[in-house]
Amino acid sequence: MNTLGWIVGFTLLGGVASVLLASLFLLVPEAQRQRAMPLLIAFATGALLGAALLGLLPEAVELAGPGGEGRIGLALLCGIGLFFMLEKLVLWRHCHEDHCDTHDVPHDDHRHRSSAALVIVGDTVHNLLDGVLIAAAFLIDVHLGVMTGIAVLAHEVPSEVGNFVVLLHGGLSRLQAFGWNLFSGLGAVVGGVIGYFALSAVQPLLPYALAVSAACLLYVAVADLIPGLHRRVDARSSLLQVLLIGAGVGMVMLVEHLAPH
Repeated sequence: MNTLGWIVGFTLLGGVASVLLASLFLLVPEAQRQRAMPLLIAFATGALLGAALLGLLPEAVELAGPGGEGRIGLALLCGIGLFFMLEKLVLWRHCHEDHCDTHDVPHDDHRHRSSAALVIVGDTVHNLLDGVLIAAAFLIDVHLGVMTGIAVLAHEVPSEVGNFVVLLHGGLSRLQAFGWNLFSGLGAVVGGVIGYFALSAVQPLLPYALAVSAACLLYVAVADLIPGLHRRVDARSSLLQVLLIGAGVGMVMLVEHLAPH
């Protein structure tokens, strides 16, 4: 399979398959869904951290060559700042639970509808960036792309579950919520194709694209997922979170060793 085929396949997996899996998850009774969400989020946290720190960043430093560590560090810092600003502009916002301060305004239907619209816009932009991230990784190496694609999928499933809940809370029917989530998921494919042609034309920028991609994964894990995990502080939940984060990291390490080169 050529590089573009790998990119399209894994952007479909990360963008569209995650929506399909999330929609099946919503068929589960709410009580069971509430219990499973923290487990999914903990596993996704480990997968994102592993992909960023064990895959993308080392590859970026290697490609940058001797003396390039500082430039890669600067690109990573700029990437984190970029995603911080995007979140401030409500272009990067994902809720991973049924209710959150950003989206849940009691007795205000207009605000609920506005939040639903912002979630659609924000998720589409996020999926576009995920597609570029996956394309950048595949342009370096197939196994790095596979690892990155799986990490994106692990993050997107709980994220899409949260998006479904916000859209339903905003007054959309289940069919409408599924349709809009599927539409935003296709943004990953568009981002992947754009990334393939744009990054292929500017190969020297690939190390810095990987660094910004790593910033994306780190920002989501540290700023979005981990704070939610800290809401459960009992010993049993904390131990389970640590084990699942470790499982997420372990999955990345396994993929890195087994994926084709």
